[in-house]
Amino acid sequence: MRRIACEERPDWRDTASKVGFAFHSLNGEPYWDESAYYAFTLEEIERDIEAPTGEIDAMCRELVSRAVDDERMLRALCIPERFWTYIAASWKRGDPSLYGRFDFAYDGCGPAKLLEYNADTPTSLFESAVFQWLWLEEASARNILPRAADQYNSLHECLIAAWRTAGAGSIHLCGVIDDTEDAGTLAYLQDTAHQAGLATTVLDMDGIGRREDGVFVDFDDRPIECAFKLYPWEWMMQEEFGSALAGASTRWLEPPWKAILSNKGILPLLWELFPRHPNLLPAYFEDDAEATKLGRSYARKPLYSREGANIALVVDGREVDTDCGPYGREGHIRQAFAPMAQFAGNYAVIGSWIAGGKPCGVGIREDSSPITKNTSRFLPHAILEVA
Repeated sequence: MRRIACEERPDWRDTASKVGFAFHSLNGEPYWDESAYYAFTLEEIERDIEAPTGEIDAMCRELVSRAVDDERMLRALCIPERFWTYIAASWKRGDPSLYGRFDFAYDGCGPAKLLEYNADTPTSLFESAVFQWLWLEEASARNILPRAADQYNSLHECLIAAWRTAGAGSIHLCGVIDDTEDAGTLAYLQDTAHQAGLATTVLDMDGIGRREDGVFVDFDDRPIECAFKLYPWEWMMQEEFGSALAGASTRWLEPPWKAILSNKGILPLLWELFPRHPNLLPAYFEDDAEATKLGRSYARKPLYSREGANIALVVDGREVDTDCGPYGREGHIRQAFAPMAQFAGNYAVIGSWIAGGKPCGVGIREDSSPITKNTSRFLPHAILEVA
């Protein structure tokens, strides 16, 4: 694994506009960054990223199969008790999942270490599936990259295949439409659903209504039979209509059982079930006496947190990096401190995608600080014959 500086395509912003990549810059700062790329060997991809992704996905499913029948686990995850039966029913009837993203610390030396699982509402999807592939094709054609360069990226095709399994004849895609990134992600998912043969309607979460008979409907009073939601389960459970979720006929993507995995409490639970697994870091709930085993260096993470919010990195008892945010009231976990891959003064996190149960690509986020945040840059990657 190497970070290689390279030329930017002078017209990449025009290309981004043409393909609908409206959030390539955030608050005037670049989000998409092609002034460098990360190079891997095929062996690094297949052995160190793809294989562990599939294995950890299976481990997570094993965890869910146990948690739905284990009150101790559900309480540890702070999942409201009134939703336990709803979540268990979703798992036991086999509700399908569309996609997810595992975030790894990896530098090409030693096994990748799981930092967290973005199981419910992962973004950086369009740039991973489409825009970095366009970069690969154009950079190869313009001799920015070796012509033999490849990319670990079948995410687009796997999403379409996943829709064919998980979708119905028509689907509502719901989210916060006035957020540029969320709207762009929904637009891309709508495109992949169309390619899978589904009819689609995009709907703001605020536009979901409920009839007296308990059926969720859209603005045109059409029943919402199947809905993809770019909106976290823990938020939905707290909304006004949350109490009506279990009694409604709507089928959701991601399914209710993903509420178990969309929680950093799975990190200590995975360590409990699979101790000393090479791709896991030791982790404990903060109120567990075993957490002292981590000593004075660890990552402190809220059970619910997104884009690095409220995470603190502690080294030798000193907080070296933190990010503010609204999370933490449900509790925290502590995870062993994993030195992040650092290249040219930047810290890199590997986001490894799974769609329809198949590992299918990576996206790399980079920051000058070791905590990956909403403002962290996205850099493309390539597979080169010689590392």
